Amino acid sequence: WRPAGGPGPGSVCVAVLGDVGRSPRMQYHALSLARRGHRVNLLGFLQTKPHGDLLEHPNIRIVALSELRALRVGPKIFQYVVKVIAQVVQLLYVMLRIDWPSYILLQNPPGLPSIAVAWVVCLVRRSKLIIDWHNYGYTIMSLIHGRNHLLVQIAKWYEKFFGRLSDYNLCVTNAMKEDLWEKCNIKAVTLYDKPASYFKETPLEHQHQLYMKLAKVYEPFKAHTESVSSSAERSAFTEMDHKNGCVTKNRGRPALLISSTSWTEDEDFSVLLKALEDYENFINDGIKLPSLVCVITGSKGPLKEYYNQLIDKLHFKHIQICTPWLEAEDYPLLLGSADLGVCLHKSSSGLDLPMKVVDMFGCCLPVCAIHFECLHELVKHNENGLIFRDSNELAEQLKMLLLDFPTLEGKLERFRRNLRASKQLRWDESWDQIVLPLFRQNE
Repeated sequence: WRPAGGPGPGSVCVAVLGDVGRSPRMQYHALSLARRGHRVNLLGFLQTKPHGDLLEHPNIRIVALSELRALRVGPKIFQYVVKVIAQVVQLLYVMLRIDWPSYILLQNPPGLPSIAVAWVVCLVRRSKLIIDWHNYGYTIMSLIHGRNHLLVQIAKWYEKFFGRLSDYNLCVTNAMKEDLWEKCNIKAVTLYDKPASYFKETPLEHQHQLYMKLAKVYEPFKAHTESVSSSAERSAFTEMDHKNGCVTKNRGRPALLISSTSWTEDEDFSVLLKALEDYENFINDGIKLPSLVCVITGSKGPLKEYYNQLIDKLHFKHIQICTPWLEAEDYPLLLGSADLGVCLHKSSSGLDLPMKVVDMFGCCLPVCAIHFECLHELVKHNENGLIFRDSNELAEQLKMLLLDFPTLEGKLERFRRNLRASKQLRWDESWDQIVLPLFRQNE
């Protein structure tokens, strides 16, 4: 590692004023840069464990930022001002002590105060500032405070003003690219989220290993009937014969539905819970549908306790809901084992796309996703999944897709075949085409 006293053409600072473990796109940026010989300082909070590839790479150093929890006293506006000032001091201190970077690649949001701080550091160190626009911070704030709140208006002005001071800009959709140009006069390049190479269909043997591992802790994964053979090991979904090591899927197994969330205001999980109530009623009315195991992943967020209380009040006979804690390496394995994904992400700006759907598609997992403006850039209705607008529509889609379960006929399996045939670009291929030339032209 080059000391802080001089510039290093191969050094890049990748920064996110958020949890590194829940910022997959910034982790992918860091890995792509490191694999192409750059030395990477990755700045962020360490609330959840980053992916193992990141921790093991010799060219990546993770620099932990403090969350400053002790400052949560006094009126909210006072807390916010003090927090911003403290973050300015911390970011300046950290960014001026790390390797002298040729580039600072910054995630927005959150951009207050990180965009201004990164710009100042770039001036001092003659570095280039790249902003990766995932969304607008002010639209996320407006979900809590309302669009006309003073803080929201300040954040809106701040993002537009300091965003224009960047050297280069990336964004996640063409809709956002057009919006940045029309409203902010910011020229950006669209880099669609793509799944990493480890998001893929999970082989049946690995599915069984994962189910047995989860069954030790979570009831829905446990077998509810004994195996006919004494030499067999059984989960709720699979059975392995110890004599020959052969794994088979259980007859009459439940369908495995998965949804991922950050438990925030831009995802209304009551839509899914209401749809599951309707699904339960379909079965009670005599419609032949499989039982469901509904897995909701997501480590923590402001609304997790609220939705857990709602889940606890539900008493289903044919549906089990599970909110497991998953290791980073187990999440893609579970996606690659599931039968159907559900996405409830509603963009606060209408301009970003849900990363969870990208990962599901990488695993060839069909998706039901709630509608918003630019979702069509990712989910092709009736080709790789379905788009719904409310809980009634979702319930009808679940019924239609699972009527034939688990046969290899019907729409669910057709969507999966379409995803396999699409042979979509992976992150590394897309990054090489779009982002790598940006770094090379300035070397």
